[in-house]
Amino acid sequence: MATLIDGHPSDKVSALDRGLAYGDGIYRTVELLNGVPRLWRWQWQRLVEDCARLSLPCPDEALLLAELAAAAQGIERAVAKITLTRGLGQRGYAMPADAVPTRIVTASPWGGYPAERYSDGVTVRRCDLTLSRQPLLAGIKHLNRLENVLARSEWADPSVHEGLLFDEDGGVVEATMSNLFALKDGVLYTPRLDRAGVTGALRAWLIDAVPALGLAMKEGSLAEVELLAADALLLTNSLIGVWPVAAYRHAGGEARWRDFELAHRLNARLAAEA
Repeated sequence: MATLIDGHPSDKVSALDRGLAYGDGIYRTVELLNGVPRLWRWQWQRLVEDCARLSLPCPDEALLLAELAAAAQGIERAVAKITLTRGLGQRGYAMPADAVPTRIVTASPWGGYPAERYSDGVTVRRCDLTLSRQPLLAGIKHLNRLENVLARSEWADPSVHEGLLFDEDGGVVEATMSNLFALKDGVLYTPRLDRAGVTGALRAWLIDAVPALGLAMKEGSLAEVELLAADALLLTNSLIGVWPVAAYRHAGGEARWRDFELAHRLNARLAAEA
């Protein structure tokens, strides 16, 4: 793995960095093809918005693109991670008035996921962990991801590929590493992420792509009963693309789906996207 810290080859960050001390920062995971990031328009849009919401200085776009290309040099297909922290700080939560952000870019070879997850669908389960509400952080891909870590630790069964996370009202929010969509009668529904969850770049791309597919798009609350009645369920993130859900294990049993047409159409469209 190649690592650049503030543009220089290194794998060391100060113990005083606020990203380490408080999770004070954001990150993005990006697929690169010959050094060029895929879906960059949506990745950059999300990164800029997340920086603004945390009052975190955003790096220059051209500089970041150059560092991504440098980190992935010689790798045909790479997975890169961009991490931005508020930089060094003294003891205490107060944001430093003169903060100098730390910029970390890593890249390593990326082999993708097994083809059967796209052709045959994936199995998901309901997680026991309940997501907490925090509207000020909702949607942001910040560095505090302990809820996701704890939720993912709930299972070790290799036949389960993802876990769905619900809020205290019983509405589904997302999965541990992906966003969720439910198709019903020609309408694609996705949870509104105004109280919890992460707004993924692939989620944003898919919402923009929906009109060309002849579907309506609605964001709102989704209860488990609505998931069970859906015609299809989809999981999305920038690395997996679109996974069709074949089975959902929950307290009442297991629901199954066999219609993966929309997922296949979206993945075909995604493959042609720069």
